[in-house]
Amino acid sequence: MQQQLAQLVATAQAESKSVTNRAEMEAFKARVVGPNGSLTAAMKGMATLSKEERPIVGKLINEAKKSVEEILAALLTKIEDAEIGSALGTPLDPTLTGNETPAGFIHPLSRTREKILNTFKKLGFTIAEGPEIETEWHCFDALNTPADHPARDMQDTLYLPKSFRSVDAPRRGEEALVLRTHTSSVQIRTLLNRKPPFRIVAPGRCFRRDAVDATHSANFHQIEGLWIDHQVTLADLRGILDFFVKETFGADAEIRLRPSYFPFTEPSFEMDLRSPNLGRLSNRWIEIMGCGLVDPKVLELCGLNPNEYSGLAFGLGLERITMLVHGIDDIRHFYNNDLRFLRQFA
Repeated sequence: MQQQLAQLVATAQAESKSVTNRAEMEAFKARVVGPNGSLTAAMKGMATLSKEERPIVGKLINEAKKSVEEILAALLTKIEDAEIGSALGTPLDPTLTGNETPAGFIHPLSRTREKILNTFKKLGFTIAEGPEIETEWHCFDALNTPADHPARDMQDTLYLPKSFRSVDAPRRGEEALVLRTHTSSVQIRTLLNRKPPFRIVAPGRCFRRDAVDATHSANFHQIEGLWIDHQVTLADLRGILDFFVKETFGADAEIRLRPSYFPFTEPSFEMDLRSPNLGRLSNRWIEIMGCGLVDPKVLELCGLNPNEYSGLAFGLGLERITMLVHGIDDIRHFYNNDLRFLRQFA
């Protein structure tokens, strides 16, 4: 049986050399592995063998079958190459370089986003994400934003119809749903679901009723940060923001904190940047983000004891940072899908 199978494979190898097209290949395939093929007949002969012989012969048949499959695969490749060569009018040369396929490239917003996130990862921050459709409580109430705050007006916030009312917070009844106006809602969800200490940055898309112009868009992106621990101070806040600015704008960049007001931080600050690497804006103080220490009321609303924990928070606009880094003067360029613009950052 071993000699018979070896002869079968050798014969198949020899006959395959004379096969030149698909019709001849199908006929050759039928003679070897078809219902009446030579290999099929050998496999049917297994029924006449004893139990002791079957494992030995079965192994030999499997080896022969594998060899025949390799012959058929090589034959198919040879025929396909010949067909392609015939269509091209010249024999196929597999060593030739193929046609170059255009490669994609990273959008400037995505590139800046990854750079900023990697900067904060160096400081021990992890990435947190949340839904873009958010409850009014997560977006405003839990952040100590009063009901009469201008940000909650219909002129600023995109409210969803009543048919979209929240089902995840029945204790607050018919609570409105909104398209989140900031990623601060991710900070609230983290405070509710994780036990301190932790440090997170929350990147994501936000929505407001802004008229679109060179510096405003109804759709934009933010990256917000939150650090909750024991005895977090303003020195920690200034330290991480100074590190972020130098990593993003160069070692010569400076920051300053100006007192401001946000309902979810106390004290609150606007942070200004000055850098010699900003073209026509070089060496001018430019406001780029808001920040501060987490208001104790926010901690209480999220079930934390403000006498035990403290924290810092900050938020920046991704488009704003990208525009400063690359000297872009119109936010609409990011969304026009103009390849002439986008290729500049490939």
